[in-house]
Amino acid sequence: MPLRELTIAALKQEARAFAQAESAHDEPALYGVTDGKAVGTYFEHKFRSHLRAKYGYREGSSAEGIDFPQLLVDMKVTSVRQPQSSCPYESARQKIFGLGYSLLIFAYEKHDDDAKATGRLDIRYLVLVDAEVTADFQTTKGIADILHRDGNKDDLVAFMADRMLPVDEIEAANIADEILASPPAIGYLTISNALQWRLQYRRAIDMADTATGISRLR
Repeated sequence: MPLRELTIAALKQEARAFAQAESAHDEPALYGVTDGKAVGTYFEHKFRSHLRAKYGYREGSSAEGIDFPQLLVDMKVTSVRQPQSSCPYESARQKIFGLGYSLLIFAYEKHDDDAKATGRLDIRYLVLVDAEVTADFQTTKGIADILHRDGNKDDLVAFMADRMLPVDEIEAANIADEILASPPAIGYLTISNALQWRLQYRRAIDMADTATGISRLR
C-alpha cells in the first residue's frame, strides 16, 4: 500500500490521535526517568515511527534543525510544569520576525506507577504555533507600541539597544527600516538571548483559544 503525503492537516490529525493514545499508554522504559531530554527523545522517535508507517516524508537533519522541513514545522516535547526548550540561533531577526517555521508543541505531565513499574506521559496541551507568530512577545509588543505612538527609525534602534538585541548598529538600522516598511506580527513566544535561543511556550499555550495563528489540538 503506497504511503500518503504528509500535509499540515494530516500532521495535526495524527498528532492529536497520537497524543490521545500516548496519554493512556503505560511505558516501562519511562519508569523513573526524570531527564526531560530523554523523555522528549523517546516521544519524538515514537511519533516519527508512527508517521513513517503511514506517510512518505523527508525527515529533518541536525543541519536543518527542524523535524519536518518540507512542512516548515519543528516538533517540541516539553514538561507542562515549565514548557520550554532550546532551538538553533540563526539571527537576531528571529526575535522580531519569527523563527521562520511553525512549532508543534506537546506539553506533558509525567506519572509513574510504582506498582506496575511504568511511566505515562499525559499530553495536557498540544498546540501548533504558526511561523508568523513565533517571534518574542515583549519585543514585538514593544515595537507595535512604538509604531502606534508614531515612533521613527531612531526610536526603534534605541529600543533594540535597550532590549540588548545581539546586533550591531548597522544591522539594527537595517532592521528598523524593515520594521517601518512592514511591521511584524505580534509573536507569542518568550525568547531569551543565548547562543541557542531559549524558547518558552506558556503564553502560546494560554492564548491558544484566542490568538490568531495558534491552533489548540488538545
